[in-house]
Amino acid sequence: MSLVSSVASRLPRVPRPWARGILIANLVGEIGIVVTGGVVRLTGSGLGCPTWPECVPGSFTPVRTDESQFHDLVEFGNRLLTFAVVILALAALYCVVTAWPQRGRLQLVAVGVLAGIPAQAILGGITVLTGLNPWLVASHFLLSMVLVALSTALVRGSRDDVSGPGELLLHRIARVVAIVTSLVGAVVVVLGTIVTGSGPHSGDADAPARTGFDPRVVSWLHADAVMLFSGLVVATLVAVLITAKADEVRRAWWVVLGVTLAQGVIGYVQYFTALPIVLVLLHMLGASLLVAALTWGVLATRRHPV
Repeated sequence: MSLVSSVASRLPRVPRPWARGILIANLVGEIGIVVTGGVVRLTGSGLGCPTWPECVPGSFTPVRTDESQFHDLVEFGNRLLTFAVVILALAALYCVVTAWPQRGRLQLVAVGVLAGIPAQAILGGITVLTGLNPWLVASHFLLSMVLVALSTALVRGSRDDVSGPGELLLHRIARVVAIVTSLVGAVVVVLGTIVTGSGPHSGDADAPARTGFDPRVVSWLHADAVMLFSGLVVATLVAVLITAKADEVRRAWWVVLGVTLAQGVIGYVQYFTALPIVLVLLHMLGASLLVAALTWGVLATRRHPV
């Protein structure tokens, strides 16, 4: 990263407090576009713009007619938000390069966030062109979760200024348990997308058949994974409370537990109330917050080196 450091030395430096604020804004933007994407799907607007990259053949913007409803405006509005996310990712990369010119790994994470946005846009376009194939819709959401995790890593990484080897902030076994818990959490999120792809709210009234799985069976499988995950979260929190050397680690895993419990309550309520749109949207927001909390929880287990 010597070339990056050399270039950074010639650029106007962003003060670190401002830089951290921009990194937080980038994370909020990544979570926000997940929520607006959920609005697109839950309002049946997934094919409001039936083609890509144009909205309709011959026009990049919606063409309003007497028969037009709101679906094209909802989908087009979500597409426009991609530009705002790109601007935030560019700003985040600039901040990392200038405020932390020696943090090579942090810079790679920022590059990953920026690179993931066009990849997400292309995947979203393919999803539209295939008529909202449920597997592609799930992949689209999971890529968003990766970007949320990377954006969280940027915010957490901006707190570290350790030169030399990183410092472990709890017992090694406790850290292993935290990592395993996060991996199980990732499985829970993946299973959640399969549940979604097997039920209603396909994104458009004329979308193709769902995954073909029985919604009840995959819901039960998802619920079993959630129970396993919840037990692991409690086990991790206990290990953290006993062995952690810093309050930040304890706070981080209390947050993980809180988000997990909230997600569990929302998930069960939405299942027993026939998946009302508002609760489904809250569950999507909760998934983003859970990914962010788990990422922070794992990274907080040690101070990371430059």
